[in-house]
Amino acid sequence: QVQLVESGGGSVQTGGSLKLSCAASRNMYLMGWFRQAPGKLRERVASIVIYRGTTYYADSVKGRFTISQDNAKNTLYLQMNSLKPEDTAMYYCAAGSLCPAGSRCEQISAREDAYEAWGQGTQVTVSS
Repeated sequence: QVQLVESGGGSVQTGGSLKLSCAASRNMYLMGWFRQAPGKLRERVASIVIYRGTTYYADSVKGRFTISQDNAKNTLYLQMNSLKPEDTAMYYCAAGSLCPAGSRCEQISAREDAYEAWGQGTQVTVSS
């Protein structure tokens, strides 16, 4: 099973930036970032289909966050700009093997059961 290790979390003020990294033991077809705030369900933040370069974002982060992958380094990134207090959460990297072609991939990639491996999480805290 692929191993995932996140890094890059921390504390910033509103409007600041952070870049999360996720080192994978090998490349997977579908990679994603999820987050979970206290008392809330885990939600998909962004996903990328590696060999298509297709990306998907939650509406709440569109235009502020960018997901990317360095295939040579087996590393997934999440660049987070214009951070808000509501972005405060534990952020998790996830990896999956499949995503259907076409528009169904956007729906499937938002589901936790599309991913078979998870990292331990990295905390992001945004203060006002």
